[in-house]
Amino acid sequence: MPFLEHLEELRWRILWSVLALIIGVGLSFVVLIKYDAIRLLTQPIRPFLVDGKLITTHPAGAFRIVMSAAFAVGAVLASPVVFYQFWAFLSPALYRHEKKVVIPVLIFGAVLFLGGVSLAYFALIPLTLGFLLNVQSSVITPMISVTEYFDFAITFSLIMGAVFELPIAVLALTALGLVTPAFLNKYRRHALIICLVASAFITPGQDPVSLAAVALPLIGLYEVSVVCSHFVYRRRLKREARLAAEEASGAAA
Repeated sequence: MPFLEHLEELRWRILWSVLALIIGVGLSFVVLIKYDAIRLLTQPIRPFLVDGKLITTHPAGAFRIVMSAAFAVGAVLASPVVFYQFWAFLSPALYRHEKKVVIPVLIFGAVLFLGGVSLAYFALIPLTLGFLLNVQSSVITPMISVTEYFDFAITFSLIMGAVFELPIAVLALTALGLVTPAFLNKYRRHALIICLVASAFITPGQDPVSLAAVALPLIGLYEVSVVCSHFVYRRRLKREARLAAEEASGAAA
């Protein structure tokens, strides 16, 4: 298609994606209000509060939290439509072997992101809160606002979700020929140190228990990345050998 027709197609696909996001956020907001989503989302911290309740110092505090949660859930609901529009626009420009790789990588990336968020919400946040809020004095009563808690929980969860994309980044670098399995194995010790340093920055409480809870999954993800890199590297070598053989046979003919 001409360039202007590509722009027109891109505009409509963006509009459909935005419409799907608006519908997803609207439906999520209604459901979250009806079923008291704030109570569900505050479950990790409630056991550590005196009366099991957070405080708010702004009239719109609860509304902001529900809107943030509705946007996150709505984005998840709209993601199939968004991915489809992205794929429909991009796929005509890809080769057959590239099309076979893109969809599994997208699915793998989504699963890893959800895995990181789930690990943070169900394990790391309660563990960190348990350590931090148990280190208290008899003259201190924790009065945590709902805004501060959700800023902490959402930021930590999104960071863990992004960190879990490490295997995808390694796969991309391997496919581009920028890294090899031998390179990853050679600098494994350096990678372990980087994982520990990154965990120290990611961990909100920076206590040894939370640090270990974040560092161990990062190290495990690195090892998974090395294994995945081996598969991608072998496929790349086979494809390059096949293309070289085809070029050689074509030149001989």
